[in-house]
Amino acid sequence: MDTHIRDGLLQLILLIISIGLHEFGHAWMADLRGDPLPRMQGRVTLNPFAHTDPIGTIAIPAVMIFLGPGFSLIGWGKPVQISLPNPKTRRMDDIYITLAGPAMNLVLCFLFAVIGGLGHYQFSNKSDIVGTFLRNGILLNAGLVIFNLIPIPPLDGSRLALRLGLYSEELFLTLSRWGFIFLIILINVGPFQDLLYFGISWLAYPWRALWILLA
Repeated sequence: MDTHIRDGLLQLILLIISIGLHEFGHAWMADLRGDPLPRMQGRVTLNPFAHTDPIGTIAIPAVMIFLGPGFSLIGWGKPVQISLPNPKTRRMDDIYITLAGPAMNLVLCFLFAVIGGLGHYQFSNKSDIVGTFLRNGILLNAGLVIFNLIPIPPLDGSRLALRLGLYSEELFLTLSRWGFIFLIILINVGPFQDLLYFGISWLAYPWRALWILLA
């Protein structure tokens, strides 16, 4: 198999797994907080395809990975729908549910680092397929955490900003109308890319260190 195709397929598989676990985190926490809707819709599952959006998780990332149009890689899963049925705990329920998605990506960073270290894979050996997959997994999931905490709809950071009182309902709704377009532009602007990469490198560092410590 051509190396480019092989590496692209591995990257796509990694993205599907990582996005799937992110969405599972939202669904699992909603279920834990007494929201019946995600379970009714079959979302409280580790099956990544239950959380896959055909366009956002497969088609668009595949075009970006294999055809390389020059834009930053972007993808998304099928959003977990929640009903927040308890008025007394609605605000905190939403905060916990929102944070659970990025938290699951941190769990993946930990697992990839432990498997890489205990499996005695060399962190810097780029010819090692398994090691490269695990190393890219850390970087991708660190990226998903940093990216999803950007306070622009529809990302998790915007819901946190709303629930923490940083956004009014009116501002949140206004940003929601243009948020996706703004994000596409923003992630392809040089200074913002530099800031994003700095955040990803900073978050990935402890998991890299754990890998090397365990090796």
